[in-house]
Amino acid sequence: MTVRGRFLAPDGTPLSGALVFRAPATLTFPAADVILGGPVTVQLDAQGGIEVTLPATDAPDMDPGGWAYIVTEQLSGIPVGRSYNVLLPRAQPEVDLADIAPTDPSKPNYVGVPGPQGDRGATGAPGSRIYSGTAAPGAALGVDGDLYVRYETTTFLGVTSTTVSTWQRSAGAWTQIGGDVRGAAWYLNNTTTPSTNTKPGDLLLRTDTGDLWQRTASGWGTALGNLKGPKGDTGATGATGATGAAGAAGVVQSVNGKSAASVTLTAADVGALATTAAGVANGVAQLDATGKVPAAQLPASGGAVASVNGKTGAVVLTATDVGALDQGAADARYVQPAAIPVQSVAGKTGAVTLVAGDVGAEAAGTAVLLTGTQTVAGSKTFSSVPSSSASPTTSNHLTRKSYVDGLGGGEWLPSDHGLLTWAFDPALGQSTALYPGSGPIRVTAVILRTTATVTRIVWFATGYAGGLTTGSWAALYDSAGNRVAQTGDMSTATYEPAEVHTAGGATISSPLTASYSAPAGVYYVASRWQYNTTTGDGPMLLAAESGAGAPPNVFGQTPVRRFGVYTAGAATAPATINVASMENGANRFWCALA
Repeated sequence: MTVRGRFLAPDGTPLSGALVFRAPATLTFPAADVILGGPVTVQLDAQGGIEVTLPATDAPDMDPGGWAYIVTEQLSGIPVGRSYNVLLPRAQPEVDLADIAPTDPSKPNYVGVPGPQGDRGATGAPGSRIYSGTAAPGAALGVDGDLYVRYETTTFLGVTSTTVSTWQRSAGAWTQIGGDVRGAAWYLNNTTTPSTNTKPGDLLLRTDTGDLWQRTASGWGTALGNLKGPKGDTGATGATGATGAAGAAGVVQSVNGKSAASVTLTAADVGALATTAAGVANGVAQLDATGKVPAAQLPASGGAVASVNGKTGAVVLTATDVGALDQGAADARYVQPAAIPVQSVAGKTGAVTLVAGDVGAEAAGTAVLLTGTQTVAGSKTFSSVPSSSASPTTSNHLTRKSYVDGLGGGEWLPSDHGLLTWAFDPALGQSTALYPGSGPIRVTAVILRTTATVTRIVWFATGYAGGLTTGSWAALYDSAGNRVAQTGDMSTATYEPAEVHTAGGATISSPLTASYSAPAGVYYVASRWQYNTTTGDGPMLLAAESGAGAPPNVFGQTPVRRFGVYTAGAATAPATINVASMENGANRFWCALA
């Protein structure tokens, strides 16, 4: 049962304080192996509200029965708080205290009991109906008082318009109420336009002439105007240009430096070759088929070399004339020099002795040897994981995976079952599974020895027929109680665990909304199962031995709780949980990560 309430001062300011719900000293639920006791205190939040989930006062399989909650209001600023009794029957799963708490302080305490259902009232007369369509209403449609809305949609010149008209049936006939309702439409066209499919009030613009029409009841009629507007006034006359030296406006004064009434330019005036130049065809040299200027177009005289390097006649040049080496004269510059002796080695002279450092090498004893016994000091970083062929003999020796696997002996590990980690070996769980109870948050601690990517939360059920309701969820919290991953609503198809109807049971799981890369460490798996306890819709989950009412859950010198429960529950996975306030639950459920 979910109970809500909100407490405000007369000026609307939220009150503070708490409400205490008291049941009989102890309530026993044999089917769930749960005994509840003690009052439930709920603090008002910042808006003066409370919300708490409590067992129904007529819950099945509950001992004792036939009792009511005692509600005590402990509100700040109100010296004497009210105390009254209320029933919370299963038939009303959600209730607000404002609907059941007494309002007259002079009245005695009372128990809010739902009254019997009243008689069904007489069937009223049918109301008026509203019809719609694209044509006028048919004569046989509806009865007097009914309405009809006609939607007439047309498209003309690319403009789609809808006309709405309303009709009412009276005295056995349909009569239109008012006129057609439709906004005016703009049309653009460059030719004669019919008025068919248009309505009075529509506008038309002729894009070729700029004329503008508005539709009347009889058609387009005549143009109302033109967007171009009337022709403007003539502009003022411009100023007269300056007069030239000869009295005529804009006369050329000279061409290429020549001034005359009639200028004549020669080829030289414009940098061209004269057409009568000797050896030039039309003043331009013409190339022959080989890409050369023909001899006939070359100048007829001149062009002979007077001397070469100061020599005339039949000139013969020597190596000296052109600054070249004379091989035949045994020039010393062609003689191969004798071998040059080494002057130094690595900056050393004399009887040189090189060490490893002189040539960038590691000295003997400073590098890892491929054979033989050697001690390597200091921490080392390997680009790939080293392997070893020998078993370790001291605590700081490298070892092989096969050696570590061998230490497990015959014990089963989570990885042997395709899991990342688990609370304990499931084969050690008690044979009879337990219901987790509808509403409380069950918590089981697990540990990851190495970094792993978690995608699912896993349980084991000996039987489960489905039927989880909204408010069922599972989440993963780190050792500080911070939520790091969660499933979705486990009442939905995506996240609900599979049903189990096989002998011996089966593994069930729910996926996370997103995979989580988990560092090594301790984690808490929290889950809430919301279901109908009358029909036992919840799963029967594998658990450790749970005979004691509050079995030990903290072991050794660390404060880690291996199992726990939050009886208050929560509709959704909270962002954080207070690990220190976790209660020692009677049942210790098995779970795993995958």
